[in-house]
Amino acid sequence: MPEPHLAPLSEDAPASTSEPPASSAPRSSPPAELKGHGLLWRIGGVIRTVRPHQWVKNVFVLAPVVFAKEIFDGKLLENAASAFLVFCMLAGAVYAMNDLADIEADRKHPVKKYRPIPSGRVPPQAARALAAVLVVGALIWAYFIHPAFALVSGVYFAQNVAYSFKLKHVAYLDVGFIAAGFVLRVMGGGYATRTPVSNYLLVCTALLALFLGFGKRRHELSAAAGKASLQRAALEQYSKRGLDLALGITGIATVGTYLVYTLDPRTVAFFGTNNLWWSSAFVMLGVGRFLQLVKSRPKSESPTQEMLRDGPFVAIVLLWVVLVMFVVYRLKPG
Repeated sequence: MPEPHLAPLSEDAPASTSEPPASSAPRSSPPAELKGHGLLWRIGGVIRTVRPHQWVKNVFVLAPVVFAKEIFDGKLLENAASAFLVFCMLAGAVYAMNDLADIEADRKHPVKKYRPIPSGRVPPQAARALAAVLVVGALIWAYFIHPAFALVSGVYFAQNVAYSFKLKHVAYLDVGFIAAGFVLRVMGGGYATRTPVSNYLLVCTALLALFLGFGKRRHELSAAAGKASLQRAALEQYSKRGLDLALGITGIATVGTYLVYTLDPRTVAFFGTNNLWWSSAFVMLGVGRFLQLVKSRPKSESPTQEMLRDGPFVAIVLLWVVLVMFVVYRLKPG
């Protein structure tokens, strides 16, 4: 199953905001202290706009290859790498579009005002051109990889656009769409590499993404300190109690589904060992550590970003990967 991080969320549209201001309202200007100059400064802003640090979540496209015992097949890895880059391009386009849509609200946010588009580092016209080039290039590339992969990529992009401009304002449905994006990544990886995708893999991916998404909302609600609507419109519709319940249900369901998968007779027969269940301990530890990050670091921008900088969480993920690779590719029955 995909690694417990997997990703950082909110999907490919970061937290934002209330409804766009009325046309009669004065438009804010980029903060004066953020202004700079020079081509390299602009290029750096473009790179930051497409959020390379968030692309780690696109490794979900590798999951079908890993759990099909084909990770060392050169051709499949080439196709998986291409699929990874296609999703990165689409994600970058969605980030740019989301920042364009939220430019006024982001300029009022204590952290998001430093992003390249609201700060003026990347002009809106350049951001629109960047998004268009990334989308067109990604979908053409996806079609040459596999027509079915292109279809999944197109659905992924459309789903993210719908999320960014409307559905992120609907509580719980917003997190559901985030989870759908991760499921589409796994499906895309399967089509790109012509690798069958198990139902267990899809269900575990969806549950894990829901868990991470609810954790992010719980963190945002705590950090908002009574000003939820200024940071994300949907936050006003959430409650701490409801999110705690959602976190508990999805966290337990994620660990339980993964454990059932590792013990399923078909899994044991396919991998030739019943020892894969050992790795469920690290899934449980990862879930627990993420909950700690949600509750203990209220000043961080996002727990899904914080976990990528957290030593214990990274260690848990790496140990999970090592153990799974060892069991799947080396450990023989006996």
